[in-house]
Amino acid sequence: MDDATAPHAADSHDLIRVHGARENNLKDVSVELPKRRLTVFTGVSGSGKSSLVFDTIAAESQRLINETYSAFVQGFMPTLARPEVDVLDGLTTAIIVDQQRMGADPRSTVGTATDANAMLRILFSRLGKPHIGSPKAYSFNVASISGAGAVTVERGGQQVKERRSFSITGGMCPRCEGRGTVTDLDLTQLFDDSLSLNEGALTVPGYKTGGWNYRLYTESGLYDPDKPIRKFTKRELHDFLYKEPTRMKIAGINMTYEGLIPRIQKSMLAKDKEGMQPHIRAFVERAVTFTVCPECEGTRLTAAARSSKIDGVSIADACAMQISDLAEWVRGLDQPTVAPLLASLRHTLDSFVEIGLGYLSLDRPAGTLSGGEAQRVKMIRHLGSSLTDVTYVFDEPTIGLHPHDIQRMNELLLRLRDKGNTVLVVEHKPEAIAIADHVVDLGPGAGTAGGTVCFEGTVEGLRASGTLTGRHLDDRAAVKDTVRKPTGALEIRGATTHNLRNVDVDIPLGVLCVVTGVAGSGKSSLVHGSMPSGADVVSVDQTPIRGSRRSNPATYTGLLEPIRKAFAKANGVKPALFSANSEGACPTCNGAGVVYTDLAMMAGVATTCEECEGKRFQASVLEYTFGGRDIAEVLAMSVTEAEEFFATGEARTPSAHKILERMSDVGLGYLTLGQPLTTLSGGERQRLKLATHMADKGGIYVLDEPTTGLHLADVEQLLALLDRLVDSGKSVIVVEHHQAVMAHADWIVDLGPGAGHDGGRVVFEGTPAELVKTRSTLTGEHLADYVGA
Repeated sequence: MDDATAPHAADSHDLIRVHGARENNLKDVSVELPKRRLTVFTGVSGSGKSSLVFDTIAAESQRLINETYSAFVQGFMPTLARPEVDVLDGLTTAIIVDQQRMGADPRSTVGTATDANAMLRILFSRLGKPHIGSPKAYSFNVASISGAGAVTVERGGQQVKERRSFSITGGMCPRCEGRGTVTDLDLTQLFDDSLSLNEGALTVPGYKTGGWNYRLYTESGLYDPDKPIRKFTKRELHDFLYKEPTRMKIAGINMTYEGLIPRIQKSMLAKDKEGMQPHIRAFVERAVTFTVCPECEGTRLTAAARSSKIDGVSIADACAMQISDLAEWVRGLDQPTVAPLLASLRHTLDSFVEIGLGYLSLDRPAGTLSGGEAQRVKMIRHLGSSLTDVTYVFDEPTIGLHPHDIQRMNELLLRLRDKGNTVLVVEHKPEAIAIADHVVDLGPGAGTAGGTVCFEGTVEGLRASGTLTGRHLDDRAAVKDTVRKPTGALEIRGATTHNLRNVDVDIPLGVLCVVTGVAGSGKSSLVHGSMPSGADVVSVDQTPIRGSRRSNPATYTGLLEPIRKAFAKANGVKPALFSANSEGACPTCNGAGVVYTDLAMMAGVATTCEECEGKRFQASVLEYTFGGRDIAEVLAMSVTEAEEFFATGEARTPSAHKILERMSDVGLGYLTLGQPLTTLSGGERQRLKLATHMADKGGIYVLDEPTTGLHLADVEQLLALLDRLVDSGKSVIVVEHHQAVMAHADWIVDLGPGAGHDGGRVVFEGTPAELVKTRSTLTGEHLADYVGA
C-alpha cells in the first residue's frame, strides 16, 4: 500500500540547490530555491544579487546547454567559464531577460529586433501589389547590387570559363543607406568665408594657423591663400572642399591633399562620439546637422518598396503605425494562402499590446528605447510560449514602469509561474517583492560588506526579520509640508518630439521638479528632446557606461589624472609610468594583471600574472611612493579610505579629493579604485556616471530615473544628494516613477493620460500635496494610496 502512495523518484527534484557560490563578492553562499515558484532576490545595490542569479545560476545553465551542441556550433557561441561554485543541482533551462539596452545601431528598430519586420516583409512579398521581389526587396538593411563577369570552373580536370551575372533587389534607400537621416556639414562652422586662408579662415579644431593641417591648404597651390574664401571661383571652391585624395609636393614634401570635407569626415565623423575629446565633440555637435533623408522621407526604403501596397497600405505605412493600430489592421486581413504567417504576426503584435508597449511603432529606432522598454521588448518572445519547466531570470522588470504598469507586469510574472516555470527576479520595488512565493535577501552591505544571505523565506518572514530590506519594506515617504519657491522658469513651447502634442510648459528653476507619467507618455521626449537650445543643462541619461576590464572607477571619473601627476611630481619621473595602460604596465601581462589562454570553443582560462602578482605594474614603478604608498596600494583602496588619504598630510591632493568626495556622495564609498568596470552592477554604474557629471558646469541637472537599481535604503541617500544639489543653487529635473521621489518633490509635471497617441499632454502641474488632494490623474491615485492620504 505504501508503495502506491510513495512519490515517483522523478518528482523529488523540486529544488535548485546552490552550495558555496563565490562569484565576485559572494562569500560561500548556499541557497535552496523552490522550482515552479516565483523567487525574488533583494538587497542593496552591489550586495551580490546579480552575481548569484546571473553569474552563477543562469550562467551555469547556459553553459551546460551550450555543451550539448557540437564543437563546430560551440565555436560560434559565446564561451562561458564554469562559475565559482561547489555544487549546482537541479538546474533547468534558463531564459535570461536582462536590462542590457538594445544596441544603438542606426539600422536597428523595434521591428527588426523582434522579428515583426521579418514577418511583414514576407507578407508584403506575397500579397503586395505590384509585386517587386523577394522579402529582401522590402528590407532597408539590404542594398540593391548587380554584377556580371567570367568565372573559372574546374570540370573533369579542365578549366572552363563561364559567364555569370547576378542581381539582388534590396529595399535600402540609396541616399541615406537605410538610416532614414542624412548628415550635412554646416559650412559656416568650418570656416569664416569673409577671411582668406592666410588670415586664419579655418575654425576647425586642430587646424591652427601654421600647423601641418593648415599648411596643406595654404601651400597646395590650387587657389590663392590671400583671397577671401567667398571670392573663390566654382573650381577653386570645389578643390578646397571636395577634391578627392591626390598625391602632390607641398613645402617640398610628398603629401596627400584632399578636400576639407572628406578629410573632416574621415578624421572626426567616423569616430565614436563618446571617445572624442570634449572640444572636438562640441565642434562635431555644432557642425553636423541631421536632416530627414529627402528621397525616402525618413522611411529608409526605396521608392519601389514604398509603392507596393496591401489594401492601400505600404510596408513603410505599416511600420509607422502605432503597434496597437497595426494589430487591428493585420486582424482585418483574411488571406488563406498566408494564414500561418498572419497568425504568428498577430500573436507577436498582441504580445506588444499585452505587455504595455502598444504605444511604440515598429520603425522606432531600438537605441531610443529606455532600459525598461528594451527589457519588455525582449520579454515578448516568451509570452505565450508553450515551454514549461523553464527558469526565467529577470533583472528588475519594473524599471521604467509607472506604479499603474507594475500591476500588469506582476500579472505577467505570475502567469509565467502558473504555467509551471521557475521565475527568478532581482527586484527593489516593494510592490513587486510582495507577490513572491520565496524571498532571498542578500547583504548586509554592498561590495565587500555584502555577499551573504541575510534572510530566506516568505515575504511575511522578511517583514519580521529586521534585515535592512525588511525594515524598509513598508517605508512610506510623506509629502513635504513646505516646498521651495522657484527662482525662475525654463520655458518649453510647442514641443512636438515623438508623441508630444504641442506641449507648452514652464519648468520651475531652483527647485526639485519631478516629471512623471505612465511609461510611453512622453517624459523623456519632453526632458531630453525639447529643451530650448542654449539652456545650461547637464543631462545624465540611462545609457550604460561602456568599459573594458582595463577601465575602473579611477580611470572613468578622471581621478587617475591628478593621482598620476602627484606621484610623478613627488618622484621626479613622468606620469605615464603610473598608468597600467601605458608605460608602467607589467610587460608580461601588458598591464591586465592576468594572462589569458584562449581555448577556442572552451572557456578561456585567466591566470594571475606571475611577474607582477596581479598588480599590473612593473616592479620598478612600485618602488616610487607617495605619502608612503605605492600606486598599486592606492588603487587597492576603497573610495572612503582614499578620501581620507588624499585629504591631509603629505598626500594632500585637493583635485583628487574633490572627485572622491563626489563618489561617496552618491553612495559608492565601498568601491575600490582599481576594480574593473565590468564587475560593477547596473545601479553602481549609473551612480558612477552621476558622480562624474556632478562636476560639469551647468545650472540645470536633468536626471533620467536615477533610482534605477537602487535599494529602498539607498533611495533616501539619493534624495539627500538631490536636496544638497538644489540647496547649492542648482535646478534639478528628475524623470521618475518612484513614489518616494515624487513625494519629496517641490513641483510635479505629470504627463499622460495614457501612452503613445493617448499621451503626450500635460495632465497636471503643481505641488505633490495638490496632486494627492485632487487624485485627478493615474499618478495622483497611486501617490495618494502610497502616502496613505
